[in-house]
Formats: sequence, structure tokens, C-alpha cells
Amino acid sequence: MPKGLVCFDMDGVLVDYLSTWEWIYNKLNLSNEESYNAFQLGLITEWDWIKYDLNLIGSALKNKMNNNTLHDLLVDCPLMMNLETAIQSLIDYGLEVSIISGGMHPVAHRIASFFPSNDVWKMRFGGIDALSSKSYCSGSDTKLHVFTNGWNYDSKGEILANGRYQVQLIAKGSIVKILQRRLSIGMKKTVAIGDSKQDTSMFEHSGYKIAFNTKSEELIKSSDISIEKKDLKLVSDKIIEYFNSLENSN
Repeated sequence: MPKGLVCFDMDGVLVDYLSTWEWIYNKLNLSNEESYNAFQLGLITEWDWIKYDLNLIGSALKNKMNNNTLHDLLVDCPLMMNLETAIQSLIDYGLEVSIISGGMHPVAHRIASFFPSNDVWKMRFGGIDALSSKSYCSGSDTKLHVFTNGWNYDSKGEILANGRYQVQLIAKGSIVKILQRRLSIGMKKTVAIGDSKQDTSMFEHSGYKIAFNTKSEELIKSSDISIEKKDLKLVSDKIIEYFNSLENSN
């Protein structure tokens, strides 16, 4: 029986960059301002926004637009200080760890692959893709639960037109609830870590809320603690401290 559940946002939290989508735009000298503004004005849905942006990337890559190329563009996306140490300490403590993000799935899957399970990879809801398993953890599955956006691809690595839409930005809390039901973990034993106002929906279903590396006053006000320094070891220490306090109060 797990001791609790920890839910991380990715971009700006596990990744030391504002957005994994922006990472690719900047590499290709692109701007998604048009689709971003259309989404903000309610002219397109969030899923349409993903598809528009994939089309934008495809317009730059042309016949090089495939799963391997997109993975390669993201392979050097910088990760946050002490990421592996922090997450491993949470796993060793007996906690379930998840990534819930609107960011691009290859980065989340690469992070999750640092923590392989003893199970052979298989497709599952909340798992990693086959390429990440093969590239980073020798064909194993991951111990983490991963929910992100991005793209889907066929057996030849060609990008499908429908995009990958697992996480609604303003409703990340719905994924938290799914995991709580799946793992039989209550709100009190759930921790959420985020950096933007979109993460408040995760906070609404968590007993301990950490604002990390954020300038959002709204998120800070709804958190239990705010950590400015970009070091995930500080986050994991606070999480373990929180769960120790729960055990000591019983």
C-alpha cells in the first residue's frame, strides 16, 4: 500500500525551461502567437491548439517531420536541478509519483525512464511510449504515472493528425482524482507541485500544495509553501517532512 501520491507539473518544475513546446519553437525559429491568441479568445479548443502547433512545426520540418526528429529536438531540453535525486527519494519513501502536464510527452517520458520498474514495457494509460522505453530504460516500463500532451505516431514513426491530448490545462485536477481512485489514496495523502495558475486545479484535490519557481501570486496564495530556489531536493525534503508529520499525528 503506497504511503501517498505526489503530482508534479513538468514545464518550469521538472524542466528548467518555461515550456517544452517553446523549446522546439525557438529551435526552429517559430512563433505560435497566432494559435495562442486564437485559443485565448476562445476561437479554437485546446485540442485544436495542439493540432495547429503540430502543423506549424511540420511546416518547418517538412519531410523530416516524424517521431524520431521531434524526440531529437527535445533531447537536450534542460532538466531541473536534483531531479533524479528528489524523485528517487520519494519513491524510496514509498510514494507514488506522477507527472501531469500540458507539455510535450517525450520529455516527460525521458524523465520517467530514469525510474524503470521490473516490468517489461507495454502500452498503458499513464505509461511511457515504446521509443522512450527502448531508448532510455532497456525496454522496461516506468514506476511513474505520466499524463501529458504532444502527438501520436504510427508504426513507421509518422505523426498522426489528431495530436495527443491527455491533459486539459485548467482541469489537471481530474487526472489527480483518477490516480487517487486507481491507487486508493485520499486527498490528505496527496501532494501537488506546480508553477502556474493552471496548477491550482491540482491543488484543489491535494492535502499539501507546493508552489515552485513561480511568479503567479494566485498560485502562491493557494499553496501551503512556496519554494523559489530551483532545486528539487528542497521540494522532496518538504514532501517527506509533510508525510512524516502525518505519521506522527496518528
